[in-house]
Amino acid sequence: MQLNIELAAAYTEMPLTYLRQEYPNHIMHVLNNADDVLSPRALHPVFYGCYDWHSAVHGYWLLLRCARLYPTLPTQDKITAIFEEHFTAAFMAQETAYFQVGGRASFERPYGFGWILGLAQELAASPHPRAAAWHAAMQPLTMEIRQRLLDYLGKLTYPIRVGTHYNTAFALALAIDYARATQDSQLESAIVQASLHYYGQDENYPAHYEPGGDEYISAALTEALLMSKVLDRATFPTWFDKFLPQLDQVQRLMQPAQVSDRTDPKIAHLDGLNLSRAWCMKHIARHLPADHAMQGALAAAVQRHLQASVDHVVGSHYSGGHWLASFALLALED
Repeated sequence: MQLNIELAAAYTEMPLTYLRQEYPNHIMHVLNNADDVLSPRALHPVFYGCYDWHSAVHGYWLLLRCARLYPTLPTQDKITAIFEEHFTAAFMAQETAYFQVGGRASFERPYGFGWILGLAQELAASPHPRAAAWHAAMQPLTMEIRQRLLDYLGKLTYPIRVGTHYNTAFALALAIDYARATQDSQLESAIVQASLHYYGQDENYPAHYEPGGDEYISAALTEALLMSKVLDRATFPTWFDKFLPQLDQVQRLMQPAQVSDRTDPKIAHLDGLNLSRAWCMKHIARHLPADHAMQGALAAAVQRHLQASVDHVVGSHYSGGHWLASFALLALED
């Protein structure tokens, strides 16, 4: 099961539609006074669609990623148009200013932080002739989020291990890629040190408790994904073998989650869990020796998880349709 231009085109059509769809909308917005009672688009002139702010962010990421992977993508002109419409200096200044209002320190922290940095990284890598202008327009927001992540790591005593938006490891896995791509040694060092502090001594992770009923992130596998980026190739296998010493016996982690109702916005998360697990397991396997005892089990589990959920992305109910394509892309891309 692989990504191809036809599937990438179908994936891009989803955010191309939903990034301009303002309602329904799940806003997480602190009201400081009556003047703060505003519509999603008035609050967020760039990231108002796709049901929630972070999904809009990674919707744009998906568009850029697919456009870069497939230069002849049939939706290229549509992608250009939606970036030209939204990635302006004025709109990005308003997005940045939103974070600077009192009472919003935790807005989209850390999930949205990670995706903003991932989007900035993709803008910097894009060969599109207008990408540099879009990147420059977003740079104030990127720098605001970068500093907020540094500040957060400076005071986060304990990692958050839930399987949803507050998971620490997921955001750091995106952020460390950004830091390395941009040669941001300060941010990279902060992430490495925090990761070693949070996870370096973890052993015998209780992965048999996964999944919960609304998870789209495996706390176990996302942590291992992050540590495969933090530790070198000689050290990671030793850490992994202590972290999940009996991975092949943890059947609930190796078998896809069952999705009972794809119209339910929380239960639909489980399709995302299957896709994010596949992404993590593929990445983890690449950082283990070729003859590691778990290679076969991981490869088989990847295919089971893809088969369980990939076919439910395109044409899915809005509960999943507004965000699942980004996770499918992560899972399928090599």
